[in-house]
Amino acid sequence: MAATTQGTIRTAKGEGETVGIALLGFGTVGAEVFRLLGENADAFAHRIGGPAEIRGVAVSNVGKKPRPGVPQELLTDDARALVARDDIDLVVEVIGGIDYPRKLVLAALRAGKSVVTANKALVAAHADELAEAADASNVDLYFEAAVAAAIPVVGMLRRSLAGDQIQRISGIVNGTTNFILDAMESTGASYEEALAEATRLGYAEADPTADVEGHDAASKAAIMASLGFHTRVKFEDVHCEGITNITAEDIEAAEQAGYSIKLLAICERITDKEGKEAVNARVHPTLVAKSHPLASVSESYNAIFVEAEAAGSLMFYGNGAGGNPTASAVLGDVVGAARNIIHGGRAPGENTYANLPIASFGEVRTRYHIDMTVNDRIGVLAEIANAFSTNNVSLRTVRQEDGDDEARLVIVTHSAQEQLLADIVDQLGALPDVLAVNSVIRLGS
Repeated sequence: MAATTQGTIRTAKGEGETVGIALLGFGTVGAEVFRLLGENADAFAHRIGGPAEIRGVAVSNVGKKPRPGVPQELLTDDARALVARDDIDLVVEVIGGIDYPRKLVLAALRAGKSVVTANKALVAAHADELAEAADASNVDLYFEAAVAAAIPVVGMLRRSLAGDQIQRISGIVNGTTNFILDAMESTGASYEEALAEATRLGYAEADPTADVEGHDAASKAAIMASLGFHTRVKFEDVHCEGITNITAEDIEAAEQAGYSIKLLAICERITDKEGKEAVNARVHPTLVAKSHPLASVSESYNAIFVEAEAAGSLMFYGNGAGGNPTASAVLGDVVGAARNIIHGGRAPGENTYANLPIASFGEVRTRYHIDMTVNDRIGVLAEIANAFSTNNVSLRTVRQEDGDDEARLVIVTHSAQEQLLADIVDQLGALPDVLAVNSVIRLGS
């Protein structure tokens, strides 16, 4: 496919022509993409309308390790040269990271080559730049695998619900943290013990920071919010809290109250008293009622719960990570992009027509579950209740467990603005009879 320039129309290759593919990266996902595309070549040719052929595989070091099944002549450590070749029509990026892949993906798009990427961090950070480059060259940018691997979230938001108005998207989009929290709930393990088990089983990386601090989920939240609300939302727009402070005591308290703790990515449309709309995206540990479908999502599985004006409530569930599920999503995108290369046309691209403002986290209405240790004496509860009443925040439940000289007090509030609730917690912490605010966890809607 010849390179295009802004304003030109890409010429279809035609039925039966071969689509040349550059595969950038040959880790777990890249290896599965290569294997499945080769083993099912005939089926893919029928689905696409012509053969799809990997003509080069870019790796960091060609001679570093054997790559069984990959002809040596396909391997290169010069990804830039591979992307620029005239026999390459489609670039599949599964390297990971941001800066280096960004340069390669932009080079491909600007050279008139469609791109399929599984890189959530790249899309969350640079969706605007990538979309503009794709539009300028009239080519496709696909990234289904960037949100929840084989769970078809991007396609659902871009196509299936394109005729609806989405109000809220909430979900478990990180398998590592869900495994850890589920293990803590089912076995009574501490966070450290559950993390060690996740690492032993391969669910957690040697450096699990991106997962346990919520950064991975925040990238996905940015993508979902951008697609769902037709508004450009970047990673830095997402409020992010991880699970490292969740204790076995928090899990037990949640269980007693009829909740499970899940790390949720929440994206929602917010309307103020004047009817003005805004968008908020956030990631934080959340108390999910046992009766809610998300509470039953166990181990490393992912699930996304969508609330739309006409369609109502929808839930998508499955493996959200791993070589095979991610390769499945990548290959689905390969089929879509390759079809367009053969037959002409483009997939739906970025559409930010709504351009809604990004609401600050403090503007969000939420509910708090506050666990405190207090002096066990008459009048303490009245002092604490006064901190809420003077701020016009009502309490839903209050539970006290008496000790010798101290008591454990667990309070659940009604809905109020996040900033107001956070200020109240600060006030509570300053009361002489509040010995410790042990934890503050938000409740799901």
